Amino acid sequence: MPLIESVERPPRWVLAARAKWRYTGSERPEFAVRPGPGQRSVWDFPRPPAIEHVAQTVRVLREAREIARSDRACRVCETASPPTYYVPAADVDLGCLRPAERGSWCEWKGEPRYWDLEIDGRRQHHVAWSYPDPFPEFESIRDHLAFYASGVDCWVGSVLARPQPGGFYGGWVTPDLVGPFKGDPGIDDL
Repeated sequence: MPLIESVERPPRWVLAARAKWRYTGSERPEFAVRPGPGQRSVWDFPRPPAIEHVAQTVRVLREAREIARSDRACRVCETASPPTYYVPAADVDLGCLRPAERGSWCEWKGEPRYWDLEIDGRRQHHVAWSYPDPFPEFESIRDHLAFYASGVDCWVGSVLARPQPGGFYGGWVTPDLVGPFKGDPGIDDL
Protein backbone atom coordinates (compact mmCIF):
# COMPACT_ATOMS: atom_id res chain seq x y z
CA MET A 1 0.00 0.00 0.00
CA PRO A 2 1.51 3.37 -1.01
CA LEU A 3 2.59 5.75 1.70
CA ILE A 4 1.48 8.68 -0.44
CA GLU A 5 -1.32 8.94 -2.96
CA SER A 6 -1.04 11.35 -5.87
CA VAL A 7 -3.44 14.21 -5.31
CA GLU A 8 -3.91 17.67 -6.71
CA ARG A 9 -2.94 19.18 -3.37
CA PRO A 10 -0.55 17.21 -1.17
CA PRO A 11 -1.75 16.16 2.29
CA ARG A 12 -1.07 18.46 5.25
CA TRP A 13 1.78 16.31 6.55
CA VAL A 14 3.58 16.72 3.20
CA LEU A 15 3.06 20.48 3.27
CA ALA A 16 4.36 20.55 6.86
CA ALA A 17 7.48 18.61 5.82
CA ARG A 18 8.06 21.01 2.92
CA ALA A 19 7.72 24.03 5.23
CA LYS A 20 10.32 22.85 7.75
CA TRP A 21 13.35 23.71 5.64
CA ARG A 22 15.25 26.77 6.78
CA TYR A 23 17.23 27.26 3.57
CA THR A 24 15.45 27.50 0.23
CA GLY A 25 18.15 28.72 -2.14
CA SER A 26 17.17 32.36 -1.77
CA GLU A 27 20.04 33.09 0.62
CA ARG A 28 23.40 31.29 0.83
CA PRO A 29 24.37 30.61 4.46
CA GLU A 30 27.69 31.95 5.78
CA PHE A 31 29.10 28.44 6.26
CA ALA A 32 28.62 27.57 2.57
CA VAL A 33 31.72 27.41 0.40
CA ARG A 34 31.85 30.24 -2.12
CA PRO A 35 31.88 28.89 -5.66
CA GLY A 36 34.89 29.58 -7.85
CA PRO A 37 34.83 30.13 -11.61
CA GLY A 38 32.73 27.44 -13.31
CA GLN A 39 31.33 26.17 -10.01
CA ARG A 40 27.87 26.23 -8.41
CA SER A 41 26.99 26.23 -4.75
CA VAL A 42 24.37 23.65 -3.81
CA TRP A 43 23.08 26.29 -1.39
CA ASP A 44 21.92 28.32 -4.40
CA PHE A 45 19.75 25.45 -5.65
CA PRO A 46 16.05 26.07 -4.99
CA ARG A 47 13.59 24.42 -2.68
CA PRO A 48 11.18 23.25 -4.00
CA PRO A 49 13.71 21.49 -6.24
CA ALA A 50 14.20 22.36 -9.91
CA ILE A 51 14.48 19.89 -12.77
CA GLU A 52 17.20 20.61 -15.36
CA HIS A 53 18.02 18.94 -18.66
CA VAL A 54 21.52 17.40 -18.72
CA ALA A 55 23.52 18.31 -21.84
CA GLN A 56 26.20 15.63 -21.33
CA THR A 57 25.85 11.89 -21.78
CA VAL A 58 25.05 10.19 -18.47
CA ARG A 59 26.36 6.65 -17.99
CA VAL A 60 26.04 4.12 -15.18
CA LEU A 61 28.39 1.13 -15.03
CA ARG A 62 28.97 -1.81 -12.72
CA GLU A 63 32.48 -3.04 -13.32
CA ALA A 64 32.67 -3.13 -17.14
CA ARG A 65 28.93 -3.57 -17.73
CA GLU A 66 26.95 -0.58 -18.85
CA ILE A 67 23.67 -0.40 -16.93
CA ALA A 68 22.47 2.90 -18.39
CA ARG A 69 23.47 5.41 -21.06
CA SER A 70 21.43 8.46 -21.92
CA ASP A 71 21.58 11.75 -23.74
CA ARG A 72 18.09 12.49 -22.38
CA ALA A 73 18.76 12.51 -18.65
CA CYS A 74 17.61 15.22 -16.29
CA ARG A 75 18.77 16.22 -12.83
CA VAL A 76 16.89 17.41 -9.80
CA CYS A 77 18.66 20.27 -8.04
CA GLU A 78 17.60 20.91 -4.44
CA THR A 79 19.06 23.22 -1.81
CA ALA A 80 22.03 21.66 0.03
CA SER A 81 22.24 18.51 -2.13
CA PRO A 82 24.30 17.69 -5.19
CA PRO A 83 22.02 16.98 -8.17
CA THR A 84 20.24 13.66 -8.46
CA TYR A 85 20.39 12.37 -12.03
CA TYR A 86 17.35 10.64 -13.55
CA VAL A 87 17.72 8.44 -16.62
CA PRO A 88 14.72 7.49 -18.78
CA ALA A 89 13.83 3.83 -18.22
CA ALA A 90 14.14 3.29 -21.98
CA ASP A 91 17.88 4.06 -21.62
CA VAL A 92 18.43 1.57 -18.76
CA ASP A 93 19.15 -2.17 -18.94
CA LEU A 94 16.07 -3.10 -16.91
CA GLY A 95 16.83 -6.81 -17.24
CA CYS A 96 19.43 -6.56 -14.47
CA LEU A 97 17.24 -4.67 -11.98
CA ARG A 98 15.06 -6.34 -9.35
CA PRO A 99 12.52 -4.70 -7.01
CA ALA A 100 14.03 -4.04 -3.58
CA GLU A 101 12.50 -4.01 -0.12
CA ARG A 102 12.85 -0.53 1.29
CA GLY A 103 10.46 2.21 2.18
CA SER A 104 10.74 5.97 2.37
CA TRP A 105 9.09 9.06 1.01
CA CYS A 106 10.06 12.46 -0.34
CA GLU A 107 7.96 15.48 0.50
CA TRP A 108 8.65 16.85 -3.00
CA LYS A 109 8.46 13.83 -5.28
CA GLY A 110 6.38 11.20 -3.47
CA GLU A 111 7.00 7.54 -2.65
CA PRO A 112 10.01 5.94 -4.36
CA ARG A 113 10.41 2.36 -5.50
CA TYR A 114 13.89 0.96 -4.86
CA TRP A 115 15.87 -1.40 -7.08
CA ASP A 116 18.61 -3.99 -6.59
CA LEU A 117 21.11 -4.88 -9.29
CA GLU A 118 21.60 -8.52 -10.23
CA ILE A 119 24.39 -9.55 -12.58
CA ASP A 120 25.62 -13.13 -13.04
CA GLY A 121 23.68 -14.28 -9.98
CA ARG A 122 25.23 -11.64 -7.71
CA ARG A 123 22.82 -9.19 -6.14
CA GLN A 124 23.76 -5.70 -5.05
CA HIS A 125 21.14 -4.06 -2.85
CA HIS A 126 19.63 -0.60 -3.25
CA VAL A 127 21.41 0.58 -6.36
CA ALA A 128 18.61 2.67 -7.86
CA TRP A 129 15.17 4.15 -7.26
CA SER A 130 12.29 5.57 -9.25
CA TYR A 131 9.01 7.39 -8.68
CA PRO A 132 6.24 5.39 -10.38
CA ASP A 133 3.57 7.87 -9.21
CA PRO A 134 5.27 11.20 -8.46
CA PHE A 135 3.52 14.31 -7.22
CA PRO A 136 2.25 16.43 -10.16
CA GLU A 137 5.18 18.89 -9.96
CA PHE A 138 7.58 16.03 -10.68
CA GLU A 139 5.61 14.20 -13.35
CA SER A 140 8.58 14.58 -15.73
CA ILE A 141 10.64 12.04 -13.71
CA ARG A 142 7.99 9.33 -14.03
CA ASP A 143 9.51 6.40 -15.97
CA HIS A 144 13.03 7.49 -14.98
CA LEU A 145 15.54 5.84 -12.65
CA ALA A 146 18.16 7.42 -10.41
CA PHE A 147 21.30 5.57 -9.28
CA TYR A 148 23.41 5.77 -6.15
CA ALA A 149 26.99 6.70 -7.07
CA SER A 150 28.11 4.63 -4.06
CA GLY A 151 26.99 1.35 -5.66
CA VAL A 152 27.88 1.86 -9.31
CA ASP A 153 30.13 4.11 -11.37
CA CYS A 154 28.15 7.19 -12.42
CA TRP A 155 29.48 9.39 -15.19
CA VAL A 156 28.42 12.85 -16.36
CA GLY A 157 30.22 13.31 -19.66
CA SER A 158 33.85 12.44 -18.89
CA VAL A 159 33.53 13.07 -15.13
CA LEU A 160 33.17 10.21 -12.64
CA ALA A 161 30.82 11.38 -9.89
CA ARG A 162 31.41 10.77 -6.19
CA PRO A 163 28.52 9.73 -3.96
CA GLN A 164 26.77 12.28 -1.80
CA PRO A 165 27.81 11.91 1.84
CA GLY A 166 25.57 10.20 4.33
CA GLY A 167 24.69 6.90 2.67
CA PHE A 168 20.98 7.60 2.19
CA TYR A 169 21.06 10.49 -0.27
CA GLY A 170 21.58 9.91 -3.97
CA GLY A 171 23.21 13.07 -5.32
CA TRP A 172 26.24 12.90 -7.56
CA VAL A 173 29.16 15.11 -6.50
CA THR A 174 31.15 16.54 -9.42
CA PRO A 175 34.03 19.07 -9.37
CA ASP A 176 31.75 21.91 -10.48
CA LEU A 177 29.88 21.80 -7.14
CA VAL A 178 30.70 23.22 -3.73
CA GLY A 179 28.98 22.46 -0.43
CA PRO A 180 28.96 21.45 2.28
CA PHE A 181 26.41 18.87 1.20
CA LYS A 182 23.35 17.45 2.90
CA GLY A 183 24.72 14.28 4.49
CA ASP A 184 27.88 15.99 5.77
CA PRO A 185 28.04 16.15 9.58
CA GLY A 186 25.74 18.86 10.94
CA ILE A 187 24.06 19.63 7.63
CA ASP A 188 21.02 17.30 7.59
CA ASP A 189 18.70 19.38 9.74
CA LEU A 190 19.03 22.72 7.99
